[in-house]
Amino acid sequence: MKYTTLPNTQIKVSKICLGTMTWGNQNTEVEGHAQLDYALEQGVNFIDTAELYPVPAAAETQGRTSEIIGTWLKKTNNRDKVIIASKIAGPGDYTAHIRTVGFSKSGIKEAVDSELKRLQTDYIDLYQLHWPERQTNTFGVRDYKHNANDSWEDNFNDVLHTLEEQIKAGKIRYIGMSNEKAWGAMRFVEESKKNLPRMITIQNAYSLINRVFEGDMAEVSIRENIGLLAYSPMAFGVLSGKYIKGTAADNARLKLFPRFARYSSKQSTEATKRYLKIAEDNGLTLAQMSLAFVNQQPFVTSNIIGATDLEQLKENIGSININLSEEVLKQINEVHAEIPNPAP
Repeated sequence: MKYTTLPNTQIKVSKICLGTMTWGNQNTEVEGHAQLDYALEQGVNFIDTAELYPVPAAAETQGRTSEIIGTWLKKTNNRDKVIIASKIAGPGDYTAHIRTVGFSKSGIKEAVDSELKRLQTDYIDLYQLHWPERQTNTFGVRDYKHNANDSWEDNFNDVLHTLEEQIKAGKIRYIGMSNEKAWGAMRFVEESKKNLPRMITIQNAYSLINRVFEGDMAEVSIRENIGLLAYSPMAFGVLSGKYIKGTAADNARLKLFPRFARYSSKQSTEATKRYLKIAEDNGLTLAQMSLAFVNQQPFVTSNIIGATDLEQLKENIGSININLSEEVLKQINEVHAEIPNPAP
């Protein structure tokens, strides 16, 4: 395994982070524990969860993922061996079953306390805002369209003050963003200069068919030392090639939940076919090439991989040992130039 350091900290984390959002829905507790055991054996010490999980979000399953991690921590007594990241859900119809007060002081306090209970731990290493409260272009929306009727008011300073209280209480150690844009990231940086906690990471989608992060956030990431925790590097399994080849199992995510169409456009399929050929021409699987591409980016602190079985997990973690040549990267960028970001 390779390791990096969470920006502005002394915390060493594996370059591969274990994503968990299928646990409690597609995966059982036993399977989640098996993945944790295997990942730890391979040197993975970084685990990402969220109060929202598992996905798709539903009131009857909300919090199960973290509960599975919690029972593993209690059973194995491995809390000191792992770095745990979690998230507070942003507001919206999708999360109204969790709370309706967004990132208010009471909302953050309730979210942290509830998550600590589920995880059966006294602290969370990295606590992230799952998506912005304001209306902006997230989750597959390509362009920003301003809504003059958005009721949100600038509360960056208030949010940081509330998170600072949780840090001082010893409940969280560091903070990060998720699904944030350049403007929001820089507002947090600006407010942190007022002797407030600093956002050290940003968890956004990043893959061969979604390189939107490179448009503006990559510069913010590097110049402000805010590490990317890349999620969906396999684009919901699309970049395994299994849907193109027709080998996807019946329990594959997009077969179970076809409404998750972010990575399934006509352009995405065409780009994926071209990437598959590059991989096979160079003796790689598409999964290996897709993950290795993310691993090699200078702004990536950790690559969040997920799997529904141990064979997938083995291949995904093994990508850390693959280095793509300049020729392969050139071929990848040629496809990207012709079909840029088909799945924003």
